[in-house]
Amino acid sequence: MTQPILKARGLTKRYGKVTALDRCDFDLMPGEILAVIGDNGAGKSTLIKALSGAVVPDEGSVELDGKKVDFHSPIDAREAGIETVYQTLAMSPALSIADNMFMGREIIQSGVMGKLFRRLDKAKMQEIAREKLNELGLMTIQNINQAVETLSGGQRQGVAVARAAAFGSKVIILDEPTAALGVKESRRVLELIQDVKSRGIPIILISHNMPHVFEVADRIHVHRLGRRLCVIDPKEHSMSDAVAFMTGAQEPPEHPQAA
Repeated sequence: MTQPILKARGLTKRYGKVTALDRCDFDLMPGEILAVIGDNGAGKSTLIKALSGAVVPDEGSVELDGKKVDFHSPIDAREAGIETVYQTLAMSPALSIADNMFMGREIIQSGVMGKLFRRLDKAKMQEIAREKLNELGLMTIQNINQAVETLSGGQRQGVAVARAAAFGSKVIILDEPTAALGVKESRRVLELIQDVKSRGIPIILISHNMPHVFEVADRIHVHRLGRRLCVIDPKEHSMSDAVAFMTGAQEPPEHPQAA
């Protein structure tokens, strides 16, 4: 059987008397889109933060490509190949598309100007940014140097996904990517997610939008009361089933579909 590319066992995180994660397990298989759903307060955000280095769990282990990893910051996770697109997008509106794509990993010019004065190689960054946007069919954006604040919501989300796809070599985590978008822009983002998947990069999709989840997900991780309740196949269960599982109105399958 194929081994998970990202695996967690027994993750526990407490905030005082509140247990946000309660011996939680997690499995992401190579090349899949795994949706994570759960009611508000179920612990989804804490789980994702633990997997992306934003939170250090009190107990439990995380493995990437079969090797144990200890992330103490999002930078650790990024260096390991895990990119996260948060709901806020974490972009600077006043900076250009190219500058946002390379924020925190700017390319320094070679030669004296780079070594002594740390001058950025803007031409190289623009070239790579244009190439990555082209790969995902996002070059409806006319000018790679235009400020992000001049883009529509869907275009901003597209740039954020392109940035993650450009640097996320192992796993991409998308947190509510269509939450603030209209119908047309949501459709484009869902197509983008499929494009990224076709490149072989597995995706963790956190979403409250059940139609979107059932459209793109290969498997659905149902999170309840700080732990994985079950993992279901969207082809074998309905949206009503998924909602009933995550709210506790219905018992989950006897044999959770998990690795």
